[in-house]
Amino acid sequence: MSSTILELEQFSRLADRRLDDVQENILPAYEGMIDQLFGKMPLDKAFAELYDIGQVPDVGEFTGKLDYLSVAPGYFTQIEPKEYAAGIQMGRKLRDDKQYNVLDDLQEGLMRGYGRKKEKQAVGLFNNAFSAVWDYQKNEEGVALCSASHTTKSGASTTNGFSNAGTSAISKTSIMATAILFRKFRDDIGELYDSEPDALVVPESQYYAACEAVGYNPTTKASSMLDPDSANHKINSIYREFKVIPWRRLDESSTKNWFMIDSRLMKKFAIWIDRIKPETNTTVDFETYAIKQSVYGRFAWGWRNHRFLYGHSVS
Repeated sequence: MSSTILELEQFSRLADRRLDDVQENILPAYEGMIDQLFGKMPLDKAFAELYDIGQVPDVGEFTGKLDYLSVAPGYFTQIEPKEYAAGIQMGRKLRDDKQYNVLDDLQEGLMRGYGRKKEKQAVGLFNNAFSAVWDYQKNEEGVALCSASHTTKSGASTTNGFSNAGTSAISKTSIMATAILFRKFRDDIGELYDSEPDALVVPESQYYAACEAVGYNPTTKASSMLDPDSANHKINSIYREFKVIPWRRLDESSTKNWFMIDSRLMKKFAIWIDRIKPETNTTVDFETYAIKQSVYGRFAWGWRNHRFLYGHSVS
């Protein structure tokens, strides 16, 4: 454990009144994406336990005696929040002798660091979507979020409508093909359901390519209904059909992978848990007179069903 203390010797210029300007926290924090993408779940115990029930099969023709149907169980998921904490210590002389209104409230920086940690963990839903190793959850199905090996307990065929993983680079053609596959997703008994993908989650490196494909840039409001891959002015058949959501933190894992989501279902199936919202504390160390400030919180994320997402792992 680090016992670093911010001392006057490190920031000796702050004791000099001749400085014309001193600033801290001058760079704005990167936009948070958790609230936009995840559904929130309250939790008042050590872990969340999630369980789904399968669909009821079709009702058959009545032949004089009721045919009693069977319902298959779904998969069990457990999500366990982890603890996150950090502190900052400031020496008494630095607090007493600095001549500028900086380093007055180090908790602001701690809170920013805590929020940044949450965002870095949250992007793991996408960056680790092709892995069956998880940070917070245990999932009974045991396969990656984006996988060609999804299963069911109902006994239905998983040949079609269960895979949600591809390898295609982003383009108008691949977006159209993925949307068709997405709309053919099947439920646990192999039946079609109301699946409507409406957004693309992409790394910053693929933002402009995605905007060009759907004919709309939400940043500049530039738009075109013309097919970007055609010279004869065909209509772009996916013009503004998908909201393009760039997430710069995706680039830290891959600049090519991209994802299509049903944002309505993602709010239901991708779960964010703030078990303990960040708590701050300030005290003075009796031995050293150092001012100590800290932050503590617990959070986790997980997913209970893969059918909100189709991911492409692009080499």
